[in-house]
Amino acid sequence: MVAREDRTLAWPDRVALRLHLLACKACPRFEMQMLVMRNNLKQWRNYVAPD
Repeated sequence: MVAREDRTLAWPDRVALRLHLLACKACPRFEMQMLVMRNNLKQWRNYVAPD
């Protein structure tokens, strides 16, 4: 999942990740945490302080 943040994964890696996410209880939670962090950082980078 961390590699997916940096680059586009090859299809075998995408398939392997999807299969792992179906079998693992912790990783989907981690995936959601990464999504929240990415979205929050995007908002922070684009933040403009009010005058």
